Amino acid sequence: MNTTHLPIVLDGVHVSIGGTSILRNVSLRLEAGAPTVLIGPNGSGKTTLLRAAMGLMPTTAGAVRWGTDGDGSPGRSALVFQRPVMLRRSVADNVRYALDVSGFPRPLREQRTGQLLSLVGLAALANRPAPRLSGGERQRLAMARALARDPEALFLDEPTASLDPAATLAIEELVRAVSARGVKVVMTTHDLGEAARLAGDVVLLHRGEVAETGPVAQVLGNPTTEIARRFISGQLVL
Repeated sequence: MNTTHLPIVLDGVHVSIGGTSILRNVSLRLEAGAPTVLIGPNGSGKTTLLRAAMGLMPTTAGAVRWGTDGDGSPGRSALVFQRPVMLRRSVADNVRYALDVSGFPRPLREQRTGQLLSLVGLAALANRPAPRLSGGERQRLAMARALARDPEALFLDEPTASLDPAATLAIEELVRAVSARGVKVVMTTHDLGEAARLAGDVVLLHRGEVAETGPVAQVLGNPTTEIARRFISGQLVL
């Protein structure tokens, strides 16, 4: 895949909503390669960071830039929400609609629909009404719809929240498969075990600031800040 719009660089990003600071002076460089996993307590700014990186939320200060030329324009990207909304259509029609919206060539849509449903493990459920899917199946369908955009970067907000172990395993395997295809995955999670299994690098957010970042083994195994040590050891971090 052509990744001309990577890396994604956040340069001193601030985001305020109604006078409340959600992100404070966040500077990150999200490189092509293994998934970047955002961790941190509730309210630390993880979802806001995803939205700001995609250009879905304006920055109060600082800038988000895509690509080596740093022109600031978002590349091909897609975001899967924690609770994705299903169209009241069949599983396959949800994907067809996403392909239509993305401008995928009409003569190739049926073939691409089948490929995407096979990738996410839903080919056998192609004709099932999407609202009847389980939570894990909905997440996989939402990822198939996101991949219909042929993204360079895929943002996932708590994709395994409230899922049972089998559904979680299916999502994690899909994340690995997508990453292996050259898509940059940036995801949030509360599960440190999941971060250890999937991440190339980890970003710990606390009160809207980057408390620690680096390779997953370093951050989870040898954190350098007190906030990171407390969070990773399972202590409450306020």
